[in-house]
Amino acid sequence: MVSYTCKYCKECFSRLSDCKQHEQSHTEVTSYTCNHCGQCFNNSSSWKRHQETHKGVKSYACKHCDKWFSQLSNCKRHEGTHSGMKPYACKHCHMCFSDLSNCKKHERTHTGEKPYKCKHCRKCFSQSPHCKQHERIHKGIKSYACKHCDKWFRQLSNCKRHERTHSGLKPYTCKHCHMCFTNSSNCKKHELTHTGEKPYTCKYCRKCFSQSSHCKQHEQIHKGVKSYACKHCDKWFSQLSNCKRHERTHSGLKPYACKHCHMCFSNSSNCKKHEQTHTGEKPYTCKHCRKCFSQSSHCKRHERTHEEFSLASIVKSVLASHQPVTTEQHE
Repeated sequence: MVSYTCKYCKECFSRLSDCKQHEQSHTEVTSYTCNHCGQCFNNSSSWKRHQETHKGVKSYACKHCDKWFSQLSNCKRHEGTHSGMKPYACKHCHMCFSDLSNCKKHERTHTGEKPYKCKHCRKCFSQSPHCKQHERIHKGIKSYACKHCDKWFRQLSNCKRHERTHSGLKPYTCKHCHMCFTNSSNCKKHELTHTGEKPYTCKYCRKCFSQSSHCKQHEQIHKGVKSYACKHCDKWFSQLSNCKRHERTHSGLKPYACKHCHMCFSNSSNCKKHEQTHTGEKPYTCKHCRKCFSQSSHCKRHERTHEEFSLASIVKSVLASHQPVTTEQHE
């Protein structure tokens, strides 16, 4: 299958005309600006086609089913799903695709290539739409309106996620239990609590985390960066959660109530620790002797007694092996 490559960014196209039109985006002045989202175009046809996506106009009908599309390219791509033909094969695995662009996107998951750079902060992306969507954050443009309230969003995914809070729809189900979620990221985070997987590693101390945000927040401690200021005093914190917890010491607010008694707490962790005194739950297990504890800190303290005992035994053994042997001499 013949493919045409852009000489500026190496993006590939199945048609020469599409490739030429794309190359113009690198060289020509962008004189057509979308009235809705501020995106710029170098020719009127692309600009008009893009404007239709905001109006919701769908002018292109699939030949095989009753679906309609706002862009001809999307319609053609969809029609290929009916034929079942997948002429584009990944160079790195066995997967095949019905259109070249999806094949190239997939191949970048193997190579890690990120050819699209944000022109404001130089952050890199593997896909052009993700880069454009990110650039709108810098411009402050909010192009996507919630259907149910007056909120606007910079990213379509965030808008869709918000709309589900109105509908109550939770389409993502945990593979390990019955819990459902409104978005896939929260579902995946929850699934990690079942598997115990911690794929994010601190680059300073190699501590592992189940969530990327927690890992980045932890790394700030090593850097000594304190980005969060208390609203009531001059204290600064490296983590937002610690800052919020501290601010409640000023307000006296205790929003976390024990399920078993009348006691309230300023942070959830202290509340959970207290609740375990009612339930007798001991979720933390020593990795050396399987003894259980209600608090993580108590478990870690206990584990150190094993490590200290082990170290003392080693030292004693080494000293014993170097002790001089005395023999009685008989005349």
